[in-house]
Amino acid sequence: MVKPKIAIVIGSTRPQRFADKPAAWIADIAARRSDLDFETVDLRDYPLPFFEEPASPLHIPPKPAAALAWGAKLAEFDGFIVLAAEYNHGPTAALKNAFDYAYREFNKKPITFVGYGGVGGARAVEQLRLVAVELEMAPLRNAVHIGLEPLLGVMREGKQITDYPYLNERAEVMLDELAWWTRALRAAREEELAREAA
Repeated sequence: MVKPKIAIVIGSTRPQRFADKPAAWIADIAARRSDLDFETVDLRDYPLPFFEEPASPLHIPPKPAAALAWGAKLAEFDGFIVLAAEYNHGPTAALKNAFDYAYREFNKKPITFVGYGGVGGARAVEQLRLVAVELEMAPLRNAVHIGLEPLLGVMREGKQITDYPYLNERAEVMLDELAWWTRALRAAREEELAREAA
């Protein structure tokens, strides 16, 4: 049986973004698992225009080529880990825009977050959980929040995220929960498809 596939989505496109460090860190931890496959997906590779479509992708497929490529990539995955920076108590505009450009590709799949910022990106993550519910996803309870102390330690003091054992522990808890929900929801989606085909 093919292992479930999880996207690690880098949700910032800024030239000097911090996101690459936690993305590499969580990808390294995830790669040690034998129950899931992982792929890093960078929003920089999908230069989405500002969403100005006539309707939600629920009703009308988007027209931009980048949006079609983005949707096709999302459809490959059984679950998502999203790197969520916090700007002004919310997620990045690029990330919210990317969420708006897809719908069915997200449906009935689990999503969790690695947030970072002054309060570990918690406010951005909470807003994204609400968006995920509207996209018919299953946002998970457990996430990783990289707060100000480790953020500054990595940015200014030459430390690594692995120097903060509690973050490594939270990542394992998050991945265990993600694996459970990924298996459960994939089985449910497959059962639903079998019923529809009968």
